[in-house]
Amino acid sequence: METNETPIYDQSHNTTGCCPRFNPDGWDGQQLHFRDKKFLRAVTKSARHVPLNMAQVFGRVAEHMEDSAAMTTEDTFILSRDMSPSEAEHFFAVSKDVEGEEMVTLSGDFITRVFEGPYEKAKDWEDEMRGLAAAQGKEARKVYFMYTTCPRCAEAYGENYLVGVAQV
Repeated sequence: METNETPIYDQSHNTTGCCPRFNPDGWDGQQLHFRDKKFLRAVTKSARHVPLNMAQVFGRVAEHMEDSAAMTTEDTFILSRDMSPSEAEHFFAVSKDVEGEEMVTLSGDFITRVFEGPYEKAKDWEDEMRGLAAAQGKEARKVYFMYTTCPRCAEAYGENYLVGVAQV
C-alpha cells in the first residue's frame, strides 16, 4: 500500500443502522506504511479488559470529529489496544486536528491479519500477530486491533471480524 493508505472499509452494506457489515477482502496480509499519519488518541477505562466507558468516549470523539469535519468515510480506521487490564487506548484516523482532543501521529510499518470470532480470543490473536511478525524476521513492537463492528452488530450479522495490526 502507498504511504498513509489503508484498505477500503466498504460502508455500503448497513442493515443495522449502526455499524456497516465488514468485508474482509483486501485487509488480510497487508503491509501498511505510515509516515506522520494523523490520529486522534482517546483512552477508555476497563475492568479486567472489559470496557466500561467506551460508548461515552467514542460518542464524544465522534461528535468532535464531526464538528471538525476531520473524518472521511474513505479512511475509517480505528486502532485499539489494551495498555493494562484497566485502560485501553484508541487511535482514530483523522484528516486534520480536532479541537479539544489529543492529537498524535504514527509512523512505521505495520502488518495485518483478519480474525473472526469472539472478542475473548484477542489475547490469542495478539500472540498470533507476534508470531506472524517473527516469521517475517521482525518484532511486533505493538499490536493493535481494529474492531470492525460493535457487539450488537456482530451478533446481527453473525460475524465478528477483527483486524490485527502489528507495528513491526
